[in-house]
Amino acid sequence: MTTLVFGHKSPDTDSTLSAIVWAWYLTNMRGGNAEPRLLGEPNTEAAFLLSHWDLPKPEIIADITADQDVVIVDTNNPAELPPGIHDANILAIIDHHMLVGGLKTRTPIDVVMRPLACTATVMHGIMGADVAGLPPQIKGAMLSCILSDTMEFRSPTTTPTDRAVAESLAADLGLDIPAFAARMFAAKSDVSHFTDAELLRMDSKEYTIDGHELRISVLETTSPQVLLDRKAALMAAMPAVAAEDGAEQVLLFIIDILNEQATLLVPNDLVKAVAEASFGCTVTGDTVLLPGIMSRKKQIIPALKL
Repeated sequence: MTTLVFGHKSPDTDSTLSAIVWAWYLTNMRGGNAEPRLLGEPNTEAAFLLSHWDLPKPEIIADITADQDVVIVDTNNPAELPPGIHDANILAIIDHHMLVGGLKTRTPIDVVMRPLACTATVMHGIMGADVAGLPPQIKGAMLSCILSDTMEFRSPTTTPTDRAVAESLAADLGLDIPAFAARMFAAKSDVSHFTDAELLRMDSKEYTIDGHELRISVLETTSPQVLLDRKAALMAAMPAVAAEDGAEQVLLFIIDILNEQATLLVPNDLVKAVAEASFGCTVTGDTVLLPGIMSRKKQIIPALKL
């Protein structure tokens, strides 16, 4: 049976390319038979990188069949996985997020979860000496994941290991990191073809605080004003997106990569209360600037409260 390798819904660069990397590694260096899959359309940065590295876009799936062999990457949260995940044969989990719980496996499996900024960095460590035998496209995919998840080392999630691995891969490929990262972030910032609802779901995670089901969305960009110009429309789209996704509210953080700060849209009193309780700020309008806030995983989710 072919093993399917996939990450979370609303696939970003790490979820998209790490699935490709690990499927290639299982097939070509571990003698297996694996294929990558996506649980949605990749974001603009991931789409740019697929083209740049000449990697075919994996098939998009909505669910999996019972007994399907799978490897899960870049998440361990059942809410971010296909509905049929509990009936699948999970072989391994490779991740860098906090342990959520809720997945049950049929047998003992390999679980590698490390406090690093990126799944590709975790994979690099698992591969060890095998990294030398990776083709340029796979090395490039791994480098791209690290630069994306660390925002070119600006994110507080960045570890010395992430930086060292990225610099080693870039040296192997003869790539200038600042120049390449600038192209990546430019692609990520081009959101002109997306609807407001698509933007709210593009990079989002479910989270509950004090009984309130929230969808925590982030949009990382080098051109925050382009998104802020759509502020009214984005806030108007929030109730329908929340209702369709079984949430009470969408919290949208616009991450300014270059200035290392976030702007939270504040459409109502609930979001205002969350913002003031979580970040110690005073909200006086329909946005609030949060200096130094870059990471949902390390700075936003842990801080959220009412």
